[in-house]
Amino acid sequence: MRSILSLIGIFGSFFMLYYREQVGNMLGEAEWMRKVGGVYNFVIILAILIFLWGLAEITGTTSILFRPILWLLPLPSAQQPAMMQ
Repeated sequence: MRSILSLIGIFGSFFMLYYREQVGNMLGEAEWMRKVGGVYNFVIILAILIFLWGLAEITGTTSILFRPILWLLPLPSAQQPAMMQ
């Protein structure tokens, strides 16, 4: 099931890039999206992240991909393994 959802995410990211104008019009433009270049650049960034996430799920490397994000977030569960090492 996880690999099927990953493939849907990978193909969905390609469709997000191909139809980014329609997806951007559907989302609308918020004030914070202007800081990353507008709604169309946000759709591109989101599609790249979804593609990488799907690829990491298929190969089983999500822990390697998201480890830098876990270092930045102050989550107690993310800090416990680092303290025990």
